[in-house]
Amino acid sequence: MKKLTSIFLLLLALTASYQIQAGEDDKPFAEERIILQISDNDPAKQTTVLNVAKNLIKYYGQDKVDIEIVAFSQGLRLLFDNNVNHSRIDGLTSSGVRFAACKNTIAGMTKKLGEAPELHSSAVPVSSGVVRIIELQNQGFKLIKP
Repeated sequence: MKKLTSIFLLLLALTASYQIQAGEDDKPFAEERIILQISDNDPAKQTTVLNVAKNLIKYYGQDKVDIEIVAFSQGLRLLFDNNVNHSRIDGLTSSGVRFAACKNTIAGMTKKLGEAPELHSSAVPVSSGVVRIIELQNQGFKLIKP
């Protein structure tokens, strides 16, 4: 039983280590690692966040910048499948930009809306948007709040 517990703990540690390093290893040649935060439903801010991501890729090049857009609170609406920016998100995803969707916000919106919101196919649920930002900052990512 003790050996089984040790094996389980080792696998858990390896899994946690992989998850923490995943952002860093996605683009090993990146000169900059950037988090873009969106936390409100202002269409102008949504556009700005997407423009900043596009401009960073244009300046550094797709392989030289690692970008994750973290959406929480009302900013999650950027990642709704019916958002007017759907095709722009598609384009950024194909350029390597990742999109994180806060599970706490999803749960709250599900309760409020009466059903789970349909999210863009590239939206990856994370336990908490703010915790995701902290994890990425601990990996050397810089937080930008346009």
